[in-house]
Amino acid sequence: MTDRALLDQMLMDADPARTPRDAKPDAEALAIRDRIISGEIKPKRDRAVGVRWATAIAAFVVVAGVAAFAAFSSQGQAVAGTPGPLTFTGSSTVEQIVDDAQLALASTPGPPEPLRFVRAASWGYSINMTMEESKIVPQLSTLSWEADQSGRMTIIEGEAYSPDDAAANVNAEVSSTGEVVTELIMEPGQFGSPIADPPGSSAEDMRAMLTALGVPVDPSAGELMRGISSAVNQWTLTNEQEGHLLDLVASTGGATALGETTDRLGRPVAGISVPSPNMAATEVILISRETGRIVGMETTSVKGDDVLPKGAIIAYRLWDMTDEMVR
Repeated sequence: MTDRALLDQMLMDADPARTPRDAKPDAEALAIRDRIISGEIKPKRDRAVGVRWATAIAAFVVVAGVAAFAAFSSQGQAVAGTPGPLTFTGSSTVEQIVDDAQLALASTPGPPEPLRFVRAASWGYSINMTMEESKIVPQLSTLSWEADQSGRMTIIEGEAYSPDDAAANVNAEVSSTGEVVTELIMEPGQFGSPIADPPGSSAEDMRAMLTALGVPVDPSAGELMRGISSAVNQWTLTNEQEGHLLDLVASTGGATALGETTDRLGRPVAGISVPSPNMAATEVILISRETGRIVGMETTSVKGDDVLPKGAIIAYRLWDMTDEMVR
């Protein structure tokens, strides 16, 4: 059996549904993919959702491909790499980082109201099993949606680079090719957000938003971070709303201040880390030192295995991007 046939068999064994090989994931599948990667949902074996699950697998097949690629390496060793970790400097406290962010939020302009519009950058793998090569492939997406849950998502491919490329791992690691690889049109009701109406501006409104997104009443720091990630993946919030979210980060135990760094778009940020809800990874929230807004989140493995070493970047997602960053 060839390497590709083995990978196909692994994916089919994961779910009995059948999807055309060249099928592109729809908007719902992409949302499911993001929730799977974030740990919000786990695979279901119910045949009633088989087609959705199969499309979700197709959407993040590059992630499954990493494990398969390592397993099929002729030397029996993991050869896939990940983006280089961010290097933080300086010392601070969570409270100080949040206080500084609140000052920046109060003194810089932001959206006058919450917007059903989000620009984001994330990354995946491009795996060549024959050549035993892997590349990091950033993607830049623009999401806009309406109260009736219709909308559009455009995904632009970033410049791919090798995880062994030291120059690519020094500073910004996301740049656009300008090539549109996916254009998704969502019909009314397809987006499926639990928050169709703009959330209010009070701290209580932000807590209600997180509750609607599945955050427990008394969340761990990791559960809170996942809820915040879900919120900013759907809405571009006002400065006041983001300030309330940061207050929750400061008041929830378990967070650690990391210091300052530059994110993968070259922006100055401060970092706060927390254990993921399942304790298998560390979540790092990135806060702009210029605007005080939440501009990114990264997930790092806690334990090494045969595929990825301890400290490997599992995923990153960046927000608050400008038009120029996407073009």
